[in-house]
Amino acid sequence: MDVIFISDLRVDMLIGVYDWERKVPQTVQLDLEIGIPDGGRPRSDKIRETIDYARVIASIKTSLKKNRFLLVERLAEHLAELVMKEFNAQWIKVSVSKLAVEKDVKRVGITIERGTKT
Repeated sequence: MDVIFISDLRVDMLIGVYDWERKVPQTVQLDLEIGIPDGGRPRSDKIRETIDYARVIASIKTSLKKNRFLLVERLAEHLAELVMKEFNAQWIKVSVSKLAVEKDVKRVGITIERGTKT
């Protein structure tokens, strides 16, 4: 399986279960690996034969402007569902990290995998 990746996409958003987390936007880092449908073997140089990462990024940013999350786990699940449905991805790995949430911690987060990796 061929995999397209989007690494270190940063988005400022309100997220968290604690009151203080929902008062000021936090920087969230997103890392995605996306399994290309049909084995990922494009027969030409046409973007329609693969997953357009620019469209994926735009779709994620649009969705995050419309939706709110308390948990990074729910955000990761939302992103996996969005990309698999909208872009017909067979498999996806999503990592969501909240940066600098505590003085002594660089980041906290979750990684999930959905679909079938062949």
